[in-house]
Amino acid sequence: MNEQCSKIETLKQKKEQLNARIQKLEALQKARERKRDTRRKILIGAYFMDKAAEEGGLDTLFNQLDGYLKRNSDRELFQLDPLHDGK
Repeated sequence: MNEQCSKIETLKQKKEQLNARIQKLEALQKARERKRDTRRKILIGAYFMDKAAEEGGLDTLFNQLDGYLKRNSDRELFQLDPLHDGK
C-alpha cells in the first residue's frame, strides 16, 4: 500500500510539472501570436497611410479616425481632441 501511495505521489508531481510546462508553452505561443497580430496591424496601417498620402486623402483618413477612436490616449496619438463623457 505504501508503494502505491509513493507511485501516486510521483505521478501527481509529474502531472504538475507537465501542467506547468504546458502553461509556459501556451503562454509563449500566445505571445508570439500577439506579436504577429501587432505586426500585421502595423503593416496594414502603414499601407493605408501611404495610400491616403498618395491619393491626397490623408485628411479624410484622419476624419474617419476622429469618428472611430474612442479612447483619449489613442486620439492623442493623432492629435485629435479628447472626447468628453459628459460626467
